[in-house]
Amino acid sequence: MKVANVSCFAFKFIRLHKRELCRARTVGQCSATTTQFQQDSLPVHPSPFNRCLGHKLHRRYSTESSVKDCRGLIYKKHGDPSQVLQLEPLELPHVGAKSVLVKMLAAPINPSDINMIQGTYAILPDLPAIGGNEGVGQVTEVGSQVTTLKVGDWVISRDAGLGTWRSAAVWKEEDLVTLPSDIPLLAAATLGVNPCTAIRMLSDFEALKPGDSVIQNAANSGVGQAVIQIAAARGLHTINVVRDRPNLQQLTDRLKAMGATHVIKEETLRRPEMKELFKMCPRPRLALNGVGGKSATELLRHLQNGGTMVTYGGMAKQPVTVPVSALIFKDVKIRGFWVTQWKRNYSQDEGAMRAMLDELCSLIRAGKLSAPACAEHSLQDFHKALDAAMQPYTSAKQVLVM
Repeated sequence: MKVANVSCFAFKFIRLHKRELCRARTVGQCSATTTQFQQDSLPVHPSPFNRCLGHKLHRRYSTESSVKDCRGLIYKKHGDPSQVLQLEPLELPHVGAKSVLVKMLAAPINPSDINMIQGTYAILPDLPAIGGNEGVGQVTEVGSQVTTLKVGDWVISRDAGLGTWRSAAVWKEEDLVTLPSDIPLLAAATLGVNPCTAIRMLSDFEALKPGDSVIQNAANSGVGQAVIQIAAARGLHTINVVRDRPNLQQLTDRLKAMGATHVIKEETLRRPEMKELFKMCPRPRLALNGVGGKSATELLRHLQNGGTMVTYGGMAKQPVTVPVSALIFKDVKIRGFWVTQWKRNYSQDEGAMRAMLDELCSLIRAGKLSAPACAEHSLQDFHKALDAAMQPYTSAKQVLVM
């Protein structure tokens, strides 16, 4: 009887001890978790709007984000970017199985970004939205089912509309493509739009060979500078048209240092000296138009018979007028190009996108392709960056560096 009572007492004591030990461990874990949560949550106090924006863009992920104090340039209505953009804290969603956490490194301000905020671009994200369509970031966390990305990779977006003017983001694996990290940061940040536009237009419309000529307006734009460098690497002559300006000689020298064969003013297109120019290089088979209006019409006049004019922009905000004689007697071809559509057309062809980026990166490593002149700004200085980006006759690309 005494043995039974002792055994019963011992069993109860052991069970109570185990329960108290378990409770102590649980309390300790909760305390540690609570302390860590309090530390993690102190720097950022997102508004309910920003929490909704985060979940609206990226839904239901499984693990905690490791990035703190995330901020982004948000617009809740279309209008003047300097008026509608606001720098606000963002609460990042969790990283899901097929998603990655990206810390943004640098993101440029392009004309298409401005147009999107103004509400005049061909595609517009749902509002509220985060500005920016281009930039490079570094993967800091990957989901359990991610296979093509790893921590440390540099990545750019495959398509427009992700919103790159932010310090960090959680994006789907399928929305990103890797870049090598051995190229300059600003070259990586500005690679996804202008150089891609330039190389596609030089490759897809005419079978150009070394010694052929290309004529372009907006030659000092980001696309124009990329065209000059890629064309030079392929042995092509370029006739580069720019607007007259006080520092024209300085601009001419800089474009020629990049590889431009000829740099001329808009007015020169209508003058007899063009005949002298074509004694030094053949008439162009390809014309690249980023301006529209009279400038585009003048480009057409100098094309070879059967040549092609590709329009990729309309900075003059004037329609392209094609003379009937150019169509009948010269059989010129009028085409358009939008790099966003090209990327969507080839979204299932990983090889096409990879080959294009690899070729561009090879040119960068060889010193044959460089980023345009850039002015760097912090996110806090976005107003200064926007003002500079919208000034006329600017040759520098404004880049937000996080």
